[in-house]
Formats: sequence, structure tokens, C-alpha cells
Amino acid sequence: MAGIVLRVRLIGGDSMDVIYDDVETASEAEAIDHLATVLSSDTGVIRCRHGDRLLLLYARGISTVEVAPRGAVL
Repeated sequence: MAGIVLRVRLIGGDSMDVIYDDVETASEAEAIDHLATVLSSDTGVIRCRHGDRLLLLYARGISTVEVAPRGAVL
């Protein structure tokens, strides 16, 4: 599966566009469901990319997540 682009708004008010790749899911819908499940827990962490950097985003620091239909400009 190709990565999906997420616009993440952090609790501090900043936002960033990241790419989330989940090799265990077959479709975008499954990946979004997986993200919602992981981020709904207090200890949830997702691994994603921002340009050439790997990031770990913790659920407790995220206020909103928006899925871009075609992808945001990174």
C-alpha cells in the first residue's frame, strides 16, 4: 500500500504534513481505521515520515488529524 498523507495539528497549535505507511493494511480505509484505533488510546504511537525524517507521533500530543485525499505538499 502507498502511504497516506496526514495533516496533524499538535496541541501547541502547530501543524505538519506527514506520510503514514502501514504495510499491514490493504486499503486506505483500513489504514485510517487503524490510525483511529491507535490514536484513541492514551499510549498510542504512530511511526511516520516528514520528508526524509522518521517521526514518532504520540497520541497525547495530537489534537486533530486530517487525511488528504491526494496528498499535501511536503
